[in-house]
Amino acid sequence: MSTQHTAKQIFRPNKDLSRNAAIKNMCEYHDLQEWAEEDYEGFWGTHAKEKLNWNQPFTKVLDESKFPFVRWFEGGKLNVSTQCIDRHLIIRKNKAAIIFEGDRGDQQIITYLQLSYNVNKFANLLKNRFNVKKGDRVVIYMPMIPESAYAMLACARIGAIHSVVFGGFSSKALRERIMDADAKIVITADGAFRKGKPYMLKPVVDEALAGTTPVDKVLVIQRNNEDIEWVEGRDYSYNEVIEQESSICEPEIMDAEDPLFLLYTSGSTGKPKGVQHNQAGYILWAQMTMEWVFDVKENDTYWCTADIGWITGHTYIVYGPLAIGATTVMFEGVPTYPDAGRAWKMIEEYKINQFYTAPTAIRVLHKVGEDEPKKYDLSSLKILGTVGEPIDPSAWMWYYETVGNSKCSIVDTYWQTETGGHIISPLPGATPIKPGCATFALPGIMAEILDDAGERVPAEEKGFMCVTRPWPAMVRGIWRDEERFIKAYFSDVKKDGKPVYFTGDGAMYDDDGYITITGRTDDVINVSGHRLGTAEIEAAIQKYDNVAEVAVVGKPDKIKGEGVFAYIVLKSDSGVADELEEFKTINDIIKQEIGNIAICENIVFVPGLPKTRSGKIMRRILRSLAKGEAIVQDISTLEDPSVVATISELIGQ
Repeated sequence: MSTQHTAKQIFRPNKDLSRNAAIKNMCEYHDLQEWAEEDYEGFWGTHAKEKLNWNQPFTKVLDESKFPFVRWFEGGKLNVSTQCIDRHLIIRKNKAAIIFEGDRGDQQIITYLQLSYNVNKFANLLKNRFNVKKGDRVVIYMPMIPESAYAMLACARIGAIHSVVFGGFSSKALRERIMDADAKIVITADGAFRKGKPYMLKPVVDEALAGTTPVDKVLVIQRNNEDIEWVEGRDYSYNEVIEQESSICEPEIMDAEDPLFLLYTSGSTGKPKGVQHNQAGYILWAQMTMEWVFDVKENDTYWCTADIGWITGHTYIVYGPLAIGATTVMFEGVPTYPDAGRAWKMIEEYKINQFYTAPTAIRVLHKVGEDEPKKYDLSSLKILGTVGEPIDPSAWMWYYETVGNSKCSIVDTYWQTETGGHIISPLPGATPIKPGCATFALPGIMAEILDDAGERVPAEEKGFMCVTRPWPAMVRGIWRDEERFIKAYFSDVKKDGKPVYFTGDGAMYDDDGYITITGRTDDVINVSGHRLGTAEIEAAIQKYDNVAEVAVVGKPDKIKGEGVFAYIVLKSDSGVADELEEFKTINDIIKQEIGNIAICENIVFVPGLPKTRSGKIMRRILRSLAKGEAIVQDISTLEDPSVVATISELIGQ
């Protein structure tokens, strides 16, 4: 369905863009986008004035003179923690800010007043006992418990730069990030619970800090109360020392462009990149996208299933929801424990209105409990979101029909660590949606699909997903590595001779102008000179109703250059005798959807795929296995490291 802009009057927001102002129809969307195109700085300046509480107003909206090192809202002063807490205390002090559910079912409800109390005490602890000052780096290596949010907001309150490291990373990965950030202190927990059993974090920190490091203090939160080693003079028990601190802590007044946090992303090669996000632009876009994409009302309860170790947890569990004064759910466990109904039980119990999760989780929930959602009252749901990877149409349909009862808007969000928040997404109740399609760029995001020459690609042709103008939440740099920043994001594609931000993803328009993400451009298989996106092949395979999950990689081929290698998890085990039939059926679908060129000559039916605990498939491992290479990557972050050996054995057979 195509949509046309018919309004003549450009929409100038005033009270309509107060908290929770969703875009209600495509006419409003086009008005906003037209406003941004005609008056880019006016668009962003107006939103920044209306959305944020400034201690000192900004004097210049955007400075691009040193592009790609841009500056937003120059002269402006504010504090991000006050955007998330203090400004809500007048009318929302007794409203639930965070609802926490632990792996074992334990619960906490933290009001905005209690959040203020806990964050201020945490901030004073860092400042008074550990001498953490504005600009110091603080590494947070934590499970999904409320203290993780307290730690992040406490850093923001005193102007320290936090760097959250996912609690599933190994000691080596943790050490690399500590060293690169030159961190002063590590905040961790003894451990946590997962699938009913304790797992440990503090021993990983001890190993990471062996030898010489910049860290001189470790703050340990007690969660699972397992025995741990304590290093005298270095390690402190949060539970003991926090009680001595005051619950009043004046916020540090920060410049709009001061760093807020670092978040390290791993590339296929080289050391992790310390992506830097700054104060005002980041929190502005976190708030705006929460309002536009999730349409959270005053009494709604919102749940994002991510981990705070990733950008999704930063923006859409902590900063975004709290910036709009919402109630956000934090969940320590996994949605399939103790059974496939855990997520649906929580939605029923907490009357969840917006549910945001990854396509991987959707496929798993579909596989282990296809009819499980029907056992629960999910009528509170209004919006279902997906994040992290393109969602295949079959998973989309199950999510829409079975989970959402064909009544909920699905927002298939596209964004990255580097973008700070969503950049392409349907708008609930406004955008006519198509299964598996990211739809349109959000207002103010100048997204274009370009070819090698920097020209916009025609419909149904693949190109490079780019953003041609900076936006407030755009990555400000790679920590202490300007050259790598330029090379990573601004060296591949140019428009009118000028570098533009390239996301690293391929995409295409359809005849209605809708955008579909086809996958990473480095996830491309060159078969006899034909470039095939792995995501495209995976989407075709997913149309076979017995496929639960699939990952496609390339395998060197002496004749074709590369062949297509597919790892497939079936919904039902067919047995060895039926694998040839499954093989034929899958390739018949590929022929129909893509053509003979994409046929999988190598298919391995596996019990599971190597994933991190956040659900990300480790494709580099799968590429190595397909090539017969030794696995040298760190597999300690995998949900089930044994699956690597199992797959290797199956390939050998």
